[in-house]
Amino acid sequence: MTLSIRTKLFLALLGTGALVVVAMLAFMAWSFERGLLELVQAREQHQIAAISDRLAEIYRRDGGWDVLRGDRRLWIATLFGREEGPRSGFAPGAGAHLAGPGMGLHRRGGRDLAASGAWPPARALGPQADAASPQPVELRLMLLDAAGNVIWGRPQLLPGTARFPVELDGLKVGELALLPGPSAAELGEIQFQARHARALMLIAFGMIGLSGLVAFALARRLVRPVRGFQETARRLANGELGARVQSTGNDELGRLGQDLNTLAETLEANEQARRRWVADISHELRTPLALLRAQLEALQDGVRPLDRQAVDALHGDTLRLSRLVDDLYDLSMTDLGAQSYHKTEVGPAQVLGEDVEAYRPRFAAARLGLSLEDRLGRPVRLLADPQRLSQLFQNLLRNSLRYTDPGGGLWVTLSQGGASLVIDFQDSPPGVPQDALPRLFERLYRVEGSRSRDTGGAGLGLAIARNICEAHGGRIEARPSPQGGLWIHVELPLRGGQDS
Repeated sequence: MTLSIRTKLFLALLGTGALVVVAMLAFMAWSFERGLLELVQAREQHQIAAISDRLAEIYRRDGGWDVLRGDRRLWIATLFGREEGPRSGFAPGAGAHLAGPGMGLHRRGGRDLAASGAWPPARALGPQADAASPQPVELRLMLLDAAGNVIWGRPQLLPGTARFPVELDGLKVGELALLPGPSAAELGEIQFQARHARALMLIAFGMIGLSGLVAFALARRLVRPVRGFQETARRLANGELGARVQSTGNDELGRLGQDLNTLAETLEANEQARRRWVADISHELRTPLALLRAQLEALQDGVRPLDRQAVDALHGDTLRLSRLVDDLYDLSMTDLGAQSYHKTEVGPAQVLGEDVEAYRPRFAAARLGLSLEDRLGRPVRLLADPQRLSQLFQNLLRNSLRYTDPGGGLWVTLSQGGASLVIDFQDSPPGVPQDALPRLFERLYRVEGSRSRDTGGAGLGLAIARNICEAHGGRIEARPSPQGGLWIHVELPLRGGQDS
C-alpha cells in the first residue's frame, strides 16, 4: 500500500510527538521514583540515628548490653521507640504498638513479635518480604556489641549488611546491621506515588492525542501547496503553459513554487520562440521560393524570354536559397551541439589575418575600409577548431559588409584581457538601437531600417557566431560602436595563457 505524503508527514509528526511524550513520561517517573526513594532513605537514616541514640542511653543506664540481651520486649520497644516499664522509663503495654505506621502490626502482632525467638522474626524473612511488601527498617535491624558479637540478630544474615555504629560519648559501644531489601514508604506516600503514576499516564495520553491533532493540522497545511504544485505540473504537461502556482512565503516550499513558476515561464517562452522560429523559417523560405516560382511562371508564359540573363537570375535566387538552407542547418547543428569540433592549438591572429585579407577585395568593391590591428605584441595560442574559428570571423566580417553604409569601414582589433583573447569588430553607421542590442544574437532577428533583408542577410550569422563562441568556452556581446555603428566584442580563452 502506497502512503500519501500527507499520511507520511502526519505519522512522522505524530511519532515524534509520541516519542517525546513517552520519553518525558519515563524521565518524570524515574525522577519522581528516585526522589521518593531518597526521601525514604533519608527517613530511614533518621530512624536508625534515633534507634542508635536510644540504644546508647540503654548502654549508659545498664552499663552494658546484658540487660538488653535478655529482654526481648525491651529490644523491640527500643526499636520502635515505645516505653517499656518503670525501670527503663518506658510505660507498660508499649509492646502492643511495635510496628511502624501502615505495616499492619496491631496489638496482637506486637505480642507475637515479643514472644517469638530469634531476630529478625520469621515474618520479616518469609516470602512476603519482597518488593511488593517491603518491611520497615525496625524489622531489618540487628545489634552487635563493640567486638562484633551478635546481641540481637542472626549471624548467618550478617554478610552483606550495612553497618551503623552505636556511640556513647564518642566511643563505639556497639553496631547496628541493616539487612538489604526494599525500603518501606509510608502508606500515604505509596498512595501518592500510585496517584502520580496514574496522572502521568493520563497526561501522556492527552498529550499524544493533542500531538495527533497538531500533526494532522500541520500535515494538511504543509501538503496543501504540494497539491497545488502537482496540479500545476499536470497542467504544464498537458500543454497549458500559462499555469502558475500561488507561491507565498520564503521557505523551501515558497522557493519551490517560485522555481516552478520560473520553469513554467521558461517553457512558455521557449514555446513562443519555437513558434516564432517555425513562422520565421517558413517566411524566409517562402520569399525566395515565391521569386523562383514567379520567374519560372513568367518564362513558361513567355512573358520573359529564356535567355542567359533569366538563367543567371534563377541561379542567383537558387544560391540565396541554398545559403539560407545551409545557414539554417549550421544553426540547428550548433544549437544541438552536434556540429563536430576538431580542436587543436591554433594561432588566432593568423586565422583572422587570412580571413580579413580574403574579404578585403569585397570591402573595397563596396567602398568600405577594412583594417586589422594586432595589439598582442607576441604570438598567442587557442585550443580551437580552425575551421569553426574562421567561420566565426567570416560571419562577423560578412555581417559588417552587408549592413555598413558605403564610405564607412570596419576596424578589427586583437588584444589580450587576462587569460582571454579579445577581438573587437567596430564598424561605422548605421548603428543599432540600444534596446535591440541584446536581441541581435537571436535567430532570424533583424533590426528595422537599413539593416534589413534588402542587403541579403537572413538574420542567422550572429546566432551561429554566438554558438561557436560558447562551444569554445568564450562569450560574445554587442555594444554601440565609437565609430557610430555596431561593436561586436568577442572573448576566447587562451591556451595556457600565452605562448613562451
